[in-house]
Amino acid sequence: MDRIQAMAAFLAVVETGGFASAARRLNVSPSVVTRAVGELEERLGVRLLTRTTRFVRVTEAGTTYADNCRRILADIEEADSTAAGAHAAPRGQLTVTSSVNFGRMYVSPIARSYLARFPQVDINCWFMDRMVNLVDEGVDVAVRIGELPDSSLQAIRVGRVRQVLCASPGYLRAHGTPQRPEDLSQHVVIAATGITPTPEWRFRDGNKPVTTRLQPRLTTTMNEAAAESAAAGFGITRLPLYQIAQAVKDGTLALVLEDFERPAVPIHVVHREGRHATHKVRAFIDMAVEALRNDPDLQ
Repeated sequence: MDRIQAMAAFLAVVETGGFASAARRLNVSPSVVTRAVGELEERLGVRLLTRTTRFVRVTEAGTTYADNCRRILADIEEADSTAAGAHAAPRGQLTVTSSVNFGRMYVSPIARSYLARFPQVDINCWFMDRMVNLVDEGVDVAVRIGELPDSSLQAIRVGRVRQVLCASPGYLRAHGTPQRPEDLSQHVVIAATGITPTPEWRFRDGNKPVTTRLQPRLTTTMNEAAAESAAAGFGITRLPLYQIAQAVKDGTLALVLEDFERPAVPIHVVHREGRHATHKVRAFIDMAVEALRNDPDLQ
C-alpha cells in the first residue's frame, strides 16, 4: 500500500475508533488496515496507536500525525477536484449535524437548496440532541447552539437564540400577566425538558441572576407539544424564540417577562477543515452562513 493510502487507513482508524470500523469505511479487509498502520509506524519509527483487545487509543505522536494526514489528504482531494474541473461543481458525500428541532426547521431547508444546486453531492443529516464529535465520527459540518468549548475546530458565528417565556393571549387575559419571575408560582407552567431539564427557570434581574423553582402541571420531552399546549391556552412555557416566532407574529402566542431574559446564546457553524476545507464543504458552509445570518428570527 502506498503512503497516501496508508495515511488514509490510519486516519480512518483514528476517526472511527477501530481497525474493523476503518476497514468498513474503506471497503477493505481489517488485515489491510492493520498492515498499513504497521508499515507507517515502522517507517516513522514511532508508535501511532496503542492497541489492546478492547480499544484502540491514539498516542501523542499519533494525534499530531493524524492532524497532518487530514490536512495533506484534504489538499490532495482539493487538487484532484480542481484538476478534474470539479471546483465549480462539488461532488461526493457530505455529513452535517445539528440539534433535532433546529435541524428540522433550518438545516433541512439549507440541505435541500444545496442538493438542488449541486446534484453530484449526497448529504447525510444527523439531527440529534447530543454533542457529535466531528473528528471521531467523521462529520463535516455542525450547526451548534450555545457557547463553544475551546478546540481546534473552526467556528463562524451566524446568530443567536433567545430563550423566551410565552403564553396565549387568552390565558393571559384569564389569569393575568406575570410581572416578575416569582409571579410564576401563581400560574400554570408547561415544562419542555429538552430546554429545562430541571424544574427551575433562570432569569436575570438587571445584573443579578434569579432562579425560580417551579412545579410544572405539564412536562413534555417535545418542544412542539409545549408550544401547542401554550397556544391552546393551558399555561406558560419556555422555548427558543425561533421555534415560536411565527406564532408570536400571528398573535397565537405572546411573550412575557422579556425584561428578565438571560442573555441570548450564540449559534455557530462549525467545521474541522480550516482553510483546507474541500469545495463541497466550503460551499455548504457559505450557504448555511448566508441563510442563517439573513434570518431575522435568529438575530
